[in-house]
Amino acid sequence: MASFSPPPGTSDILPDEIQNWNFIQAIANKVFPLYGYGEIRTPVFEYTEVFQKSIGTETEVVKKEMYTFQDRGGRSLTLRPEGTAGVMRALMKTDAPNGVETKVYYLGPMFRGERPAAGRKRQFHQVGTENVGKIGPEYDAENIIMLMHYIDELKITGTKLLINTRGTAEDREPAEKELRKYLEPYISNMCPDCKDRHNKNIWRILDCKSPECQEIIQNSPNLTNFFTPETQEYFNKVINILKEQNIDFEIDSRLVRGLDYYQHTVFEVTHSGLGGQNAIAGGGRYKITVPGSKKPLIGVGFAAGIERLLMAQESSNNQNNEEVKHPIFLVNLGDNAKKENLKLAFELRKNSIFTLMELEDNKSMKAQMRSAGKNRAEIVLIRGEDELKNGTIILKNMVLREQQEIKISELYNHIS
Repeated sequence: MASFSPPPGTSDILPDEIQNWNFIQAIANKVFPLYGYGEIRTPVFEYTEVFQKSIGTETEVVKKEMYTFQDRGGRSLTLRPEGTAGVMRALMKTDAPNGVETKVYYLGPMFRGERPAAGRKRQFHQVGTENVGKIGPEYDAENIIMLMHYIDELKITGTKLLINTRGTAEDREPAEKELRKYLEPYISNMCPDCKDRHNKNIWRILDCKSPECQEIIQNSPNLTNFFTPETQEYFNKVINILKEQNIDFEIDSRLVRGLDYYQHTVFEVTHSGLGGQNAIAGGGRYKITVPGSKKPLIGVGFAAGIERLLMAQESSNNQNNEEVKHPIFLVNLGDNAKKENLKLAFELRKNSIFTLMELEDNKSMKAQMRSAGKNRAEIVLIRGEDELKNGTIILKNMVLREQQEIKISELYNHIS
């Protein structure tokens, strides 16, 4: 393996790519505060039990995908596989457990030991939101509306919003009984994972992507029909609010999401240009108990994979097309000119002007002009001994291919 290659499932993000990543974050910083959300930052690793207790020990994430290790003190720590559990742990220190509405958003790397694929890495990045402390269909609907607003601001087209309800703990038993009854004749022909889930966490079967299981799952009963009238009324309020706000969606009665803490509303946004792994965002309402807490936290939120958002932007032919900033390039003809140009460069930068120059000694004018072209400079400023003596500078417009000698005192009139 070449020493310059990062570990499998990870990647370097170089300067030419980073502006697209920054755009994802800039839109998050723009949209989410409009709804009252503030940014939160939590550690990239937590005590392992934070994820075991919050996510559920029978989920694929906890059973197979977490990066868990012991530190020097013998503590079991885990690189965060998702953002919600750590945020809930942090919010236990606020008034959120007392029913005070608390809105936060986050961005950062997550870690899962999955088989690497397009848009699915072992170190991946998410942007997510959590509205904690209150429960009600209005909160769920607003969170979905905010997600679609965010995707729209990213100029991503061709998405589909899928929505369902997972009901409450009280709804699960009759629905699970019906699901088990339906699957009984087919389970022997299903994949090994589904056979295991049939005994331990039957709902996860509905999330299986194996071809041999898909037809069986697609013909399974609509489990929401076995939920209580109160749960169905809650869900109807959510979808009615979305209709009133002209949010297009499709009800998917088999959408369960992969984590055990979800209840009531769950949702997912897919994109047709991403192939088999087509989800770019998802979330729902949850109830989470973190280690050491006396009562669970309730909330609603979503997470979007930044790598997948970038792929969706590219597929939509709508990657960040913010105007590229072109530098002013300073050319030095002699040591004295270089000394003065260094002063000028620092002054221009303090005035928020993108400025570059050659710092290497004895560079020819031809070499410096070549550097200016390579850096796509639109304006080149040239100084030598004559210009220093006369208090002037030569301004060369690389676009118009024109140049003029101007007073250094009048420089800002020509470049601002």
